[in-house]
Amino acid sequence: MAERREFTRLMEPVDKIYQIDEHIGLVFSGLPSDARVLIDRARLEAQINRITYDEPISVESLVKAICDIKQMYTQHGGVRPFGVAFIIGGVDFKGPELFGTDPSGAYRKYYAHAIGSGEQTARDILEKEYDRNMTLDNAIMLALKIMDKVIEKGISPEKVEAGIADVKTKRFRKLTQDEIAKLIEKYRRS
Repeated sequence: MAERREFTRLMEPVDKIYQIDEHIGLVFSGLPSDARVLIDRARLEAQINRITYDEPISVESLVKAICDIKQMYTQHGGVRPFGVAFIIGGVDFKGPELFGTDPSGAYRKYYAHAIGSGEQTARDILEKEYDRNMTLDNAIMLALKIMDKVIEKGISPEKVEAGIADVKTKRFRKLTQDEIAKLIEKYRRS
């Protein structure tokens, strides 16, 4: 999940969650222009892998390719590092996988992760309440609880974006505002 921020009423909010391939999604924190460049590259890497090997790219292979680019930009004069952190998740032949990257190009595998302005609060809640055996519904309710704590004035369908990588179908998809509204309503009832 991600917060969809409105910087001014005159500007449309920037999406924070993107589909990279049919089985991989990404959420970012940082500079949208830097994210756009790396998202386009990630999509290209996924297509190249599919054409070359006739199979979907593994989540870790995609993460490594993007982090190699990020790291390369930290060591050359005349270029600046990418100012963006990613959480990249999906379902591949290993099952569900989740990775966090930072602007330097370092990455780690996680069971649950948070980035951005409410990161510390989110991590504190995850440390206390996350369980590796929780159901998808329970994980969504925990994510909504975290978003409710870190978003100023609470959550609403207009302020939240969400994506799901389904283990059964091995597909990633963004949720619609209507789906998010129903989930928020369910969260408030619980």
